[in-house]
Amino acid sequence: MLKPTRLSRRRFIFSGVAAAGALLVGWGALPPRQRVRASHPLPLTGGAVALNGWVAIGTDGSVSVAMPRSEMGQGVHTALPMLVAEELDVPLSAVRLLQAPLDSIYGNVAMLRDGLPFHPDEQGNLKAVAQWTVGKVARELGLQITGGSSSVKDAWGPMREAGATARALLVAAAAREWRVAPAECRTEAGFVLHASGKRLAYGALAARAALSEPGEVRLKQPREFKLIGTPAPRRDSAAKVNGSAGFGIDARPPGLLYAAVRMAPVLGAGVASVDAQAVKGMPGVSRVVDFSAALSPLGGARAGAAVVAASYWQAKQAALALPITWTEGPHGKLSSEQIFQEFAAKLDSESGYAYHQVGEVGAIAQGVGGVAKVLNAEYRAPYLAHAAMEPVNCTAQVKDGKVWLWAATQSPSLAVKAAAKVAGVAAADVVLEVTLLGGGFGRRLDVDMVAQAVAVAMQCGGAPVQLIWSREDDIGHDVYRPAALARFSAGLDAGGKVLVYDNHSASGSVSHQFFKRNLGLPPGGPDKTTAEGEFDMQYEFANQRIRHVIVDSPVPLGYWRSVGHSHNAFFKESFVDELAHAAGQDGVAFRRALLARHPRHLAVLDAAVARAGAAPAGRAHGVALHQSFGTIVAQVAEVSVEGREIRVHRVVCALDCGIAVNPNIIAQQAESAVVFGLSAALFGAVTIKDGKVEQSNFHDYPVLRMGQAPEVETIIIASAEPPEGMGEPATPPIAPAVANAVFKLTGQRLRSLPLTLA
Repeated sequence: MLKPTRLSRRRFIFSGVAAAGALLVGWGALPPRQRVRASHPLPLTGGAVALNGWVAIGTDGSVSVAMPRSEMGQGVHTALPMLVAEELDVPLSAVRLLQAPLDSIYGNVAMLRDGLPFHPDEQGNLKAVAQWTVGKVARELGLQITGGSSSVKDAWGPMREAGATARALLVAAAAREWRVAPAECRTEAGFVLHASGKRLAYGALAARAALSEPGEVRLKQPREFKLIGTPAPRRDSAAKVNGSAGFGIDARPPGLLYAAVRMAPVLGAGVASVDAQAVKGMPGVSRVVDFSAALSPLGGARAGAAVVAASYWQAKQAALALPITWTEGPHGKLSSEQIFQEFAAKLDSESGYAYHQVGEVGAIAQGVGGVAKVLNAEYRAPYLAHAAMEPVNCTAQVKDGKVWLWAATQSPSLAVKAAAKVAGVAAADVVLEVTLLGGGFGRRLDVDMVAQAVAVAMQCGGAPVQLIWSREDDIGHDVYRPAALARFSAGLDAGGKVLVYDNHSASGSVSHQFFKRNLGLPPGGPDKTTAEGEFDMQYEFANQRIRHVIVDSPVPLGYWRSVGHSHNAFFKESFVDELAHAAGQDGVAFRRALLARHPRHLAVLDAAVARAGAAPAGRAHGVALHQSFGTIVAQVAEVSVEGREIRVHRVVCALDCGIAVNPNIIAQQAESAVVFGLSAALFGAVTIKDGKVEQSNFHDYPVLRMGQAPEVETIIIASAEPPEGMGEPATPPIAPAVANAVFKLTGQRLRSLPLTLA
């Protein structure tokens, strides 16, 4: 039997820290640096006064709050200001948002810390020290990234502390003015009040408060919350309804030119020649730019050229007509079939990294160790594109040694870094305006479009250029959700109890590719995202082992909404349902028996099942339970089958995400995640043939239509725990819930995505 490769977690974690150049002698023993006072001033106007790196007060009492996270429909521009407004005691309507400058206090600590490959139930010094150390490294790196369902989780501490600190400064200033003790003062709706009846508005106190010392800073207890936990209306809704909201593609700096792209259709191919003269006479065309040298390997954008013109239509028509000769490249014969064959061969020959192992897992054979029945299954999932509604775009201007960017990006830090590298300027000479995002789903964590736009703008004499990808460009040149193959083997005793559970899977590594192309870090070690949703499951099997083999991928890989959970939940929850059937038990009862030490999971499962009730005639209920990004989600999908069509009518989604900062936004995210996950479950597949992506637009890469969307009912379990992630966790359970319902209706066990009936 192959023994699992047990690379030391300690060696992996701390070698990575050392490689980042951040772990110095004695440094690890120091407390983390504060995240309230910034090194760079806030971009203030009109006499507003900054009280710390997050909060400024205007003379009119308005509150400006630094916003380091990107709004892509998930409601972060409403939820994060609520944290400051709560502690500062101001109405949410008084808060204005400022784009945060690039400063390390705004870096996303929670996302990097949560990337450590520890089981949620695991305790001990190694986990505590690793989280402590990586959190400190993340604080020093200061990467401003919106991803990993981490925005509220990461902001829960620093933004509340910033609001509370500002409040304490204002109270101290008023107390000094009145010559009373700060403890005699209270705050309400933007005023400091005293029992004597005196009151001063924050705006009148701001200048003096900036010169004060805050004294004791106390965060509110949950029982004191007035705003957090309420369904406050979204702040971006009106602008998105009336059309005034500004997305990346809406940028209109004076003198704007447009660029359309042609990129190598075959993975790894390059540009042999470009006949620019062939299109220079076409209407509006000003130049052709080969941007190949600006791109990182294994990015979505490949070698190619852009045509610049007075309008996008003119640029696009010329780009389509542009004669380009491509080099062959090393992957001209690559196919999806070959990729899955390699996965299978690796699983046959390599043990991989054991992310989690409990008890003894030997060769599972009937009649050995009380095993009466052996169940084996193999599951697979395809590559997936992101297909966000706003086309990939970036607007850039390079002039007088500076770069201006208008970008719908999830990664401001990486966008600035990429622009500076391409233009050959310092990061301080890059000015970035982060716009609203018309969907991100992880695609806009990458900055290949920024590199392209800057490379093109450098050749345009100082004029701003808006580079836009067509839908065909996007689907054919994405950074894809990895394809994956998973094998399961389990042994049950005569009573249906699972004695042994073994899971062995293979895929490429998103994190290895992402950090190499964006930060220049060498790939190596385990990648939590490859096995998340498998190794960190909640079920209490006494003997279990979860291993993964990373297979180098010639296909560009990127973070896709819920990342590894998106397919691993399908694998795991479908196989658990198979185990329940093999044990002759109901799927819900089977799961409940495996959750004795997980009361929060039980409560979520029970809430979803109770709300779902009984399935109507002709339909079946499928159940799935999954934890991701700290949030526990149970879903019951009500499904019917008509011929070969799978129809989902209703989904009950119960969840425990800790304290619900804004219940309305949580419900919206759950509904969005279900619909997004259903698109993938029922239709999504990117396939490779002769080194090319075969899909091109929504006719062959369909998404769920309005008429196909189910009713989604969301149940939020009350909790006093700190907030966890919410943008992604409702995506993983929907595919297995539907597949489990289909099995009840048809007897067919669908082990491949998308779900297709024979």
